[in-house]
Amino acid sequence: MATPHDLDATDPLNGFRDRFVIDDDLVAYLDGNSLGRLPKATQERLAAFVREEWGGRLIRGWTESWVDLPVTVGDELGAALLGAAAGQTVIADSTSVNLYKLLHAAAGVRPGRDEIVIDATNFPTDRYLVESVARARGMTVRWVTPDLVDNVTVEVLRPALGERTAVVLLSHVDYRSGTLLDLASLTAEVHAAGGVVIWDLCHSAGVVEIELDALEVDFAVGCTYKYVNAGPGAPAFAYVAERHLAAAEQPIAGWWSAADLFAMSDTYESSPTIRRLLSGTPPVAGILAVQQGVRLIAEAGVEQIRAKSEALTAYAIELLDEAGLEIVTPREPALRGSHVTVRHPDARRLAEEMVERGVVPDFREPDLIRLGLSPLTTSFAEAAAGIAVLVGLAE
Repeated sequence: MATPHDLDATDPLNGFRDRFVIDDDLVAYLDGNSLGRLPKATQERLAAFVREEWGGRLIRGWTESWVDLPVTVGDELGAALLGAAAGQTVIADSTSVNLYKLLHAAAGVRPGRDEIVIDATNFPTDRYLVESVARARGMTVRWVTPDLVDNVTVEVLRPALGERTAVVLLSHVDYRSGTLLDLASLTAEVHAAGGVVIWDLCHSAGVVEIELDALEVDFAVGCTYKYVNAGPGAPAFAYVAERHLAAAEQPIAGWWSAADLFAMSDTYESSPTIRRLLSGTPPVAGILAVQQGVRLIAEAGVEQIRAKSEALTAYAIELLDEAGLEIVTPREPALRGSHVTVRHPDARRLAEEMVERGVVPDFREPDLIRLGLSPLTTSFAEAAAGIAVLVGLAE
């Protein structure tokens, strides 16, 4: 096996690590799949925003540049991360709020159908929102129960689809095992049944190559505080395919989604553009942080980021295998995202003791430890050091 230092020396993305704030007091930060590190460019951009734009321009900043940020930065994110043409992606609200909007919009473009399909192992927010929207619209939830590692395949999903299927909600990468779903095949399967699909891209945006337009995805949502490195609570993104825009009615109508933002009309008319997904005043500082993260990814290139992700996760799996630890992440690189999950009966204690020793992983109930390997900020040496601590504690 090559040494981690040799792997770092030949890594074409190794220089990007220096463009982030690295915690000198940590042995390894292996939780970039929950919260990404801070880009130095973001520090500088937000300082300039506070000093020159907010401090210097005040309310004039809206008409000078801020009003268009949700769409212009959405277009940047769509082009660099999602394979999405302009006018289909917007930065707004949280993942949960955007998903709520998209579930209603998606159900509305399939009138006469009354089932929402979701897997019973999806992220809690996704499941809770599906149940909430189904109750509000008088719809039924059709549950799919997949294996932890194999996850949702065409064979697993197909029996749940039929003439009543309106919407299917799937997560591109399983938040527990790191399994990467076959977006192309599953999207085609939903369309064959006459439904539309919403993809949750929280664990894949910025680290997996995605082609929403080419694969005719209907709707997508995702956060920006993981691999996009936009900071805690950063605003999320929502994607609506152009063919659905005219019919995509979302339930949180606000002045920012109106056809004429400043008309202050007595009656509401939604914007005919992607702005119809907005509601209230957008968080300017948060969107600027998203922009800096997106530009770093665009510079590195998602193809190269994905290649390093596969190499990092393969290296981690090799080290964990040598130690005899149980891995519940697919062995085939094409079938996993950018975190590797270890199952251990004493996972909670191990995770807590790792933190005490300067290694930050991510514990998930009841017995899982996720090791997030963020290609722009995680070195092979850092991954090796963190895994060595886990192995030592597990012996």
